[in-house]
Amino acid sequence: MNKRDLDQRLQRELPKALLLYGENSFLIEYYLDHYIRKLQAKEELLALYYDEWDFTRAKAYLSQSSLFGGTNLLLVKHNKKIPKKELDALIAMTRKTTESYFLFAFSGEARDGKNMQNSFMEKKGGSWVRFFEMNIRESVEILQSKAQKIGLAIDHYALQHLLLTLNNNLSLCSNELDKLAILGREVSSKDIDRLVYSTAPLAMEQFLTGLFEKKPITEMIGTLLELGESEESLLRATQRFVNEIFLFNAYIKLHGTPDSTAILGYKLPKYVEERKANLAMRVKPAALLNIYEHLLESELEMKRPGGINKETLLYGMFIKMQRYL
Repeated sequence: MNKRDLDQRLQRELPKALLLYGENSFLIEYYLDHYIRKLQAKEELLALYYDEWDFTRAKAYLSQSSLFGGTNLLLVKHNKKIPKKELDALIAMTRKTTESYFLFAFSGEARDGKNMQNSFMEKKGGSWVRFFEMNIRESVEILQSKAQKIGLAIDHYALQHLLLTLNNNLSLCSNELDKLAILGREVSSKDIDRLVYSTAPLAMEQFLTGLFEKKPITEMIGTLLELGESEESLLRATQRFVNEIFLFNAYIKLHGTPDSTAILGYKLPKYVEERKANLAMRVKPAALLNIYEHLLESELEMKRPGGINKETLLYGMFIKMQRYL
C-alpha cells in the first residue's frame, strides 16, 4: 500500500493495526500523530521504543479495559522484526474490542518490513504502508501547506533552498519553519542562509551508507556538491568511511560483536553502530582491498596537474566502486 491508498482508507476508517515503514520518517511520524489526535489517546497510550519492547507487557495492555472508557493505543517503534506469532497475537487482540489499536513504526531493513506485511493484511483488520523519499516538488507542497497553517509567508524558491540546505529532511524543515515564523515577516533565501544550519555532514553519512547499500547515488552526489562539498572532501570522507568499515569488519571477526568505542575510540549511537556493523559484514575482504586500491588511484588521478574534470572523475569513481560491492 502507498500513501494515497492509506489516505483513502483513513477517510473511511482507522485500521485496527497499522505497520508503517520505509525511507520517510516525517510521514511515519505524521500518521502516528494522526492516530493519536483522532483517538484522543495521548494520555492513555502505551509507547514501547526499541529496547523497551516487551511482548508480555504489550499483550497485557491491549487485553485490559481502558481506565476511563477511552482507547488503548499501543505504539511500538523498533528497528528489528517482531516475531510473526507475536504480531499475529497482538493484531488479533485489537479485533476483540472496539477500543484497542496497534501501531508499529518499523525503522529496520525494508526487506524485513516487507516480510511483516502479511500479518497486517486488511482481512485481519490491519493495514500497512511503505513510504519512499519524496522528490523536491512533493516536499515543497507539504512545506507550503505547513507554512499556510502557521501563517508564514515564504515563496516556492525559498522552500526549495531550505530543502536543499537540510538535505530534503522534512522533519527538520518543518521545525525550521516554526522557528522562522518568529520573524513575523516574509522569509527569503538569505534568511535561510543566515539562520539555518546546513546538514551537509549528515547528508555525507547518508550518502556513504547508501553507496555501500548499492542504492542509486548520482542524485545525492549532485546534492552534496550543491551543499558546498568539494570533490576532494567527498573523496576524503569516502576513504575515512571505508577505513571504518574495514575496522568494524576486522573487529567483529575477532570478537563476534561490534564495539564502536573499542573500534573508533568513541561511542556511536546504537542504531549507527548496528548499521555500520551490518555493512561491514556484507563486504568481502577482497572487495575492500579492491576499493582501497581504486580510491588511491582516484586520488592520484584527481591530483594530477592539467585540465581534468574532477566532477566527471568523481561520478565514475563511485560508479566503479559500487561494482566491487
